Amino acid sequence: MMAARTSRGSQRSRSEAERARLYAARTAWHQKLQRRRMRDTVLACIVGGLIVVGAVVSQTVHAQVTAPAPTPSHAPATPAATTPAVPSPDPTQTPGE
Repeated sequence: MMAARTSRGSQRSRSEAERARLYAARTAWHQKLQRRRMRDTVLACIVGGLIVVGAVVSQTVHAQVTAPAPTPSHAPATPAATTPAVPSPDPTQTPGE
């Protein structure tokens, strides 16, 4: 006896079912890939932001710790450096001494 051949209808339905299964698998894979990319992007933004904030804080602390001593903007006037505006009279003997 000869093996019975499958009908065209059942062969077509199997082919369509296989195509639908492959399409669903590709769609699920693509959606999973999009979710992973979104997660990676958000994570990269958060880590990058933390690095920038850390660098700014580090530089601020470093600048405060290693700040040079303040210097006066002008030299202070010393009494020896100033000249009297009115010359003082020479000491003289007063009458009666």
